[in-house]
Amino acid sequence: MTPDLIPVRGTLTPQKPLDTLTWLRVGGPADWLFQPADEADLCAFLAALDPEIAVFPMGVGSNLIVRDGGIRAVVIRLGRGFNAIETGEAITAGAAALDAHVARKAADAGRDLTFLRTIPGSIGGAVRMNAGCYGTYVADHLIDVTVIDRQGQRHTILAGDLNLRYRQSDLPEGMVITRAQFHAPEGAPSALHARMVDQLAARDATQPTKERSAGSTFRNPAGFSSTGRAEDSHELKAWKVIEQAGLRGARLGGAQMSPKHPNFLINAGGATATELEALGEEVRKRVLQARGISLQWEIRRVGEAGPDGVLPQLELGSGAAQTE
Repeated sequence: MTPDLIPVRGTLTPQKPLDTLTWLRVGGPADWLFQPADEADLCAFLAALDPEIAVFPMGVGSNLIVRDGGIRAVVIRLGRGFNAIETGEAITAGAAALDAHVARKAADAGRDLTFLRTIPGSIGGAVRMNAGCYGTYVADHLIDVTVIDRQGQRHTILAGDLNLRYRQSDLPEGMVITRAQFHAPEGAPSALHARMVDQLAARDATQPTKERSAGSTFRNPAGFSSTGRAEDSHELKAWKVIEQAGLRGARLGGAQMSPKHPNFLINAGGATATELEALGEEVRKRVLQARGISLQWEIRRVGEAGPDGVLPQLELGSGAAQTE
């Protein structure tokens, strides 16, 4: 059945522009945007949907470039029906719950998930990408996830079956995460909140948190263990090799590598998805030429290219701000 023929209790919008739904504020339209009212609404919709129609689960767009031509799929974006947070010996969070909110709510209950506090985005994306910060990763705490498959069936997948590794998981294609359960050690709420204040201060001192970005652009070029930890504490940093290639502050139209932290790709004003992706690819090319290192994207890039156009000339930056 096509989306328009399926009765829903949530919101189903055809040809929905996605630029307002991504942190970089770029992106063409989705064929359809479905925002289910709750899990039952999502199950019924997927059970009725023609299996030939692609589905793309989307969080809050914090780690995403949607190309200017948009997405030929039903984009599923979870909202209020999926953001509940339950505390106890384990912490259960809906996939739409913001990472920062989960960290704060857990701390209120004397449970330590403080590593989530400075990670942009929502729990569904954090699980899918095995998000981590300050040496701790989702893989260190995840117990299991609840998912809905393309037939509208509900499943529980244990953390060990996801093969969580550096910024990756083996979540089956087309499955939509609806909630996740974490184990979290006990801690004094006041100490946990104080730690998060310190984490935020450290982040704000080194990262362009007031700019339109999608977090770290490229993975650090080093070997990582199965849980996501770097094997070598002195591993290369992506920001460092970008800086060494002379690309701190480099700009292409409205896209720029942040002068404050050169591994942050930012929309400095009026950027298109094409400019952002092209700047990232130019950085990859120049780092490969200068250092022989092939940087790998950490930002997901999805959808179709927009109309062909002539890109502006690359402008090299001259900033020398201190970075972590």
